[in-house]
This record gives sequence, structure tokens and C-alpha cells, in this order.
Amino acid sequence: MTASKTIDERQAAHPRDVRNYDTEALRADFLIERLFAPGELLLTYSHYDRMIVGGATPTTAALSLAPFAPTGTPFFLARRELGVINIGGAGRVTIDGQAFELPNLDALYVGLGAKEVSFTSADAANPAKFYLTSAPAHREAPHQLIRKEDANTIHLGSPETSNKRTIRQYIMPNTTGTNQLVMGMTALEPGSVWNSMPCHTHTRRMEAYLYFNLDPAHRVFHFMGEPTQTRHLLVANEQAVISPNWSIHCGCGTSNYAFVWAMAGDNVEFTDMDPAPVDSLR
Repeated sequence: MTASKTIDERQAAHPRDVRNYDTEALRADFLIERLFAPGELLLTYSHYDRMIVGGATPTTAALSLAPFAPTGTPFFLARRELGVINIGGAGRVTIDGQAFELPNLDALYVGLGAKEVSFTSADAANPAKFYLTSAPAHREAPHQLIRKEDANTIHLGSPETSNKRTIRQYIMPNTTGTNQLVMGMTALEPGSVWNSMPCHTHTRRMEAYLYFNLDPAHRVFHFMGEPTQTRHLLVANEQAVISPNWSIHCGCGTSNYAFVWAMAGDNVEFTDMDPAPVDSLR
């Protein structure tokens, strides 16, 4: 069994400083370019609400969550909770000896206190790709498997505005015992390319976006920054963006795509947003 190791640590940035970033600096602070590598578990620790974003891609051997130096705790989930969504082939997550089968696009909530968490693939030639997000937690909650068909499902947008999409809310206060982690997925229909438009901020929590189901030849323009100081990142398939609490977060692709969103902070209400109307953006 292979253990995880520290891969990356990202400091928080003041929006005043981000106004002066060039492309390289913006990507270095906010874009996670490498998440899924065969046989590896890759983790990024963000100082925005201390969220950890990662990817586990087991092949012939299991991958396990080991103690993680930035948290300073004896085991990974000693003071944390964890959300998992599988965007790859069928796999299994084992928590302290209890096994959960995770086919493509199913999710798992792992509560505070779990000591041993490992990931395996059903087929090494078509490995699972477990997308992981973790946030600090203050109370225990039961582990919970959330099937794709059981997620809270919302249909939004229209072909006329190029944003017809389906939102699936997996880890929410009304579906799990989550402390502060909220997690779900949005998939755009063919012909639709815009997400989260009109855009918004939510100063009470940060967010992370994982873009996937995007052809390697295509890209998503992820828009960020203060509403009157917008910037953009060009994001490829299976790359993630750290979105600060002060930043807008919306995207436009050169084709349709899907993304996993995850939030952590003071408020777990999905609708807790501060709108940034299109005519106010600069």
C-alpha cells in the first residue's frame, strides 16, 4: 500500500496584490495543474479556509492517506472531514476496514476521526480517479455514500444563453452530517459553455473547481478576481482552480465540460452568494 505525501502548499493572497500578477504568478497561486497521475496520490494544501484538494489514481496497488505535515495532526482526518467524487473507472474506498464501492460519478463523505483511508481501482487499465477535498471539522459525522442518482438535482440555464446545465449536490447539510464542506458537480449540455453566469462572490467561504470531461484539445477560460478587477486562467482537462472568497468564479469553455465544485467556510447554504451583475464587471 502506497502512502500519500506532501505535494504542494499555497499561501493566501490579498486581492490588492493579485491586481499586479502576471500570468505565471496567477497560475502559480491559483491553478493546480497536476491532480491525477497513475499510481500517485497528489495533494495541495490551500490557506484559504485550509482546504486540501487532491487526486488519487490507484493502479495495481492501493493508495492511502498518510499523516499530512501542514495539518500537524497524528493522522489525516484527526481534525478534518473529507469529500470524494470518482471521475474515473470503478473503484473502492476503504475507511477503517469498511469498504465503499464508488463507480463513476458517485460520491463519499468521510467523517472526522477516520484513521485509515485507502483507495483502490477495480481495473488498473481503467483506474478510478478519486477527486478529494478536505476541510477542518469540529464534530464527528457518519461516513455516507451518495449515489449520482440520489444527489439533489437542479436543472438551470438555457440553450439561448449557452448555459444549459445540470447541478448535482452531493455533500450538503441536508444530505450528510457535514461540518463545513459542501461539494457537488455541474455538467453542461452539448452546445452550452458558460457556467455560473451571472457570476458572484461569497465572502464567507472559498471554493475549488475541478474541470473534467473536457477534450484535451479544448480549454476552459476560468474567470476570477475582484468584480471590477477580473482576471482569467486557461484550464485544461482535470485541472483545478483555487477560488478565494473575494473572487468571482465563472467559466467559458471552447466546448461543453463538467466540473466539481467544493466550498468551505462559515456558511454551508448553497444560495449564500453576493451577485456580481454582468454590467458591473470590469
